[in-house]
Amino acid sequence: MALAEKTYGFFIPTVSLMGVGSSKETGAQAKSLGASKALIVTDAGLAALGIADTIKGYVETAGLSAVIFDGAEPNPTDKNVEAGIKAYTSNNCDAIITLGGGSSHDCGKGIGLVIGNGGNIRDFEGLDKSTKPMPPFLAINTTAGTAAEMTRFCIITNTDTQVKMAIVDWRCTPDIAINDPVLMVGKPAALTAATGMDALTHAVEAYVSTEATPVTDACAIKSMELIAEYLRPAVANGKNLEARDKMAYAQYLAGMAFNNASLGYVHAMSHQLGGLYNLPHGVCNAILLPVVCEFNAIANLKRFADIAIALGENIEGLSDVDAAEVAIDAIRRLSADVGIPEGLDALDVEIKEEDLTTMAQNAQKDATMLTNPRTASLEEVITLYRSAM
Repeated sequence: MALAEKTYGFFIPTVSLMGVGSSKETGAQAKSLGASKALIVTDAGLAALGIADTIKGYVETAGLSAVIFDGAEPNPTDKNVEAGIKAYTSNNCDAIITLGGGSSHDCGKGIGLVIGNGGNIRDFEGLDKSTKPMPPFLAINTTAGTAAEMTRFCIITNTDTQVKMAIVDWRCTPDIAINDPVLMVGKPAALTAATGMDALTHAVEAYVSTEATPVTDACAIKSMELIAEYLRPAVANGKNLEARDKMAYAQYLAGMAFNNASLGYVHAMSHQLGGLYNLPHGVCNAILLPVVCEFNAIANLKRFADIAIALGENIEGLSDVDAAEVAIDAIRRLSADVGIPEGLDALDVEIKEEDLTTMAQNAQKDATMLTNPRTASLEEVITLYRSAM
């Protein structure tokens, strides 16, 4: 059967550095991008711990200057981006270095998009809305989950609507990505678990995406294999450098997968919980993942059987239907083992019944739902939210 004419892209940073001590290359890499004064975008926690100062030292050792902006909040907002733009321009910066997890990277991407193109960050919601390049951009990752250090995705909360804007733009892919597991050693178990399950969600959603390709499939499957083997040890002992290193690879591979195959209803729904209730993204993903997988399974049972194998399950002699159930059970078991709550009701906020329709409507508009393998009605999305309670 002839395939319909269609072109598939593959987006990735120009340079990616992995491994113990790789963050020490920050200054040399920033210099290679032509930077002279960089804005280091991070959060208050990393600044207080002195990690931002360490990175600033690496930049200055290379003969460059740097200024620290620590205003990236969890679930970064358009106001955070505006403050970062002011810090960039008032200090005459010419490059951006992001340090942290998804919040820092997304905030930095938002700053870079507006610096490069003008306007307001809200102008860039959707697909490839920018027309000009961002300033030189280097992203240093400190968590093994979001892969925001290497993707073209940027999620920013609109403070007027309390909706997370999904910005998907190839120009906000960082020029250089650095994953140094040493920077991840100090992360608490709960954060390690949440970010690890976020990475698993990326891999699973990319693998069953309608835009999946053989290239993204390879990345997604290897990511799942690594997460199945190393997430539990990383949560159990945060100083386990091998587990940290392998989880850094796992989340990067998951990023390679979803950066090109995109995602699905887990993220479309999770974005609404983060925007309206400021709930942690990774935890919401982990809770929603098995629920959405149960809904999606009939769309491509063979793929869910593959997921079971990647997660280390024995499905010999099982039908694809039964194998898909094994995959979903394995996801739930991993989530429970690393301490993720079973339902949204266990989180520190009461999700109002009247908000379910609004969140479902906004999820239907989220760019990530476009590649979900099964079409969902508004009522079905509302039901999925209720099932995740």
